Amino acid sequence: MIDATTTQRMQEATRLTRAGKLHEAMAILQGTMPGGKSGTGGEEARDTSAFVRNTFEGSCQVIDEEVSVSKPAAAESVSYRTGPSSAGGAPSSAFGHTRKPASGTIPGGDIGLPSAWRDKWRQLRDSMAQPEQARGSNETALPGAFTAGCFTNHAGSRDYKLYLPSGYHGQALPLVVMLHGCTQNPDDFATGTNMNRLAEEQRFCVLYPAQPVTANSNKCWNWFKAEDQQREGGEPAILAGMTRQVTDTYGLDASRAYVAGLSAGGAMATTLAMTYPDLYAAVGVHSGLPHGVARSLPDALGAMQGGTGPLANASSARVSASVSRVPAIVFHGDRDTTVHPSNADRVAAQYAASRAAGESANGREGSAGKTVERGRVPNGYAYTQTSHQDADGRSCLEQWVIHGAGHAWSGGDARGSYTDPKGPDAAKEMLRFFLSHATSADRSGRSTL
Repeated sequence: MIDATTTQRMQEATRLTRAGKLHEAMAILQGTMPGGKSGTGGEEARDTSAFVRNTFEGSCQVIDEEVSVSKPAAAESVSYRTGPSSAGGAPSSAFGHTRKPASGTIPGGDIGLPSAWRDKWRQLRDSMAQPEQARGSNETALPGAFTAGCFTNHAGSRDYKLYLPSGYHGQALPLVVMLHGCTQNPDDFATGTNMNRLAEEQRFCVLYPAQPVTANSNKCWNWFKAEDQQREGGEPAILAGMTRQVTDTYGLDASRAYVAGLSAGGAMATTLAMTYPDLYAAVGVHSGLPHGVARSLPDALGAMQGGTGPLANASSARVSASVSRVPAIVFHGDRDTTVHPSNADRVAAQYAASRAAGESANGREGSAGKTVERGRVPNGYAYTQTSHQDADGRSCLEQWVIHGAGHAWSGGDARGSYTDPKGPDAAKEMLRFFLSHATSADRSGRSTL
């Protein structure tokens, strides 16, 4: 039977945990346990008290609703600077109350607490975290671990969330990096794309970097800024560094790291493929834009509108100057009024040009193939899939046009923002495409921009 005093102590411990004051919370919890101030002695107290101290101090980390207070062991501390796009304070976190595993293990932070009120503790913790949960988040229903962390390097800091499937036990699994669109966050994007569900089914890990309002007032990745389009600088350097650190920390397969994104996230994904072709084995671009098509916000707006007007010639020149040998899969709705559908052709052209150049250099020009398939989702949209095969017959570029779809993730879950369930499943098709590719030693580490 849990008395009122114990309930009050658990509530206070929950509040302190959310504030990142783990030692204070633990002291209160130990005071309510058998053998503590308000409990009775016994064998259970002797067996569990030391274990609980180790578990909380060694593996429990908290993301507060105002500022991140946790990070992977290898990351440096984080400091946020208020910029022109900030409201004047620290960014509001996209994450709720989440435990972070240590050394690849997923211990339960409340293991060792007396079973008589362990469930009550969980209920109190979850009820206090519920208002902070991101829009449409339902990832707790999956058996894997959806953890939070932060990465810092010379270029800056970003929070992230990482999904580790229940079948992960330290083996070298693939990693898919998912870049959300403007106004979105990792929880929302995970829900909308269903990528965590696929990770659980097919056993791979998913990394969701988060763009804070301090970097962009709408939480867009800054794909249109010159300083964020270069290798070893700006946001590409942060995202690539984060990818490497997560891969190293969890012992994942470095030859099977992939990146995908929606809208501004799609534009940044293709920038990563251009600037880090040695790191990413394939790229997925959904409703995005080509690399290097913009150098400023006016450039970006012109490109999003289809490259019409005085910026059209400059945009075309920049597109033709950028190529990548990274295999790419491209999705776009032909009724998209936010990012003009012509951008899908421009994205594909950067990869098609690279493919053709590679074949010519190998003396195998004309040996690649092209197939076009048309279909329709039951009670949904029609689509056209164009696939380019390399000289070995393997698909190296796919372009999907969703007829009738707007600016939304195709085949996504309606509980997430910017999704349209009536289209073909972009997440599933991207994963199929990704897993047929791995990085090769002959990829250059530089963009031709």
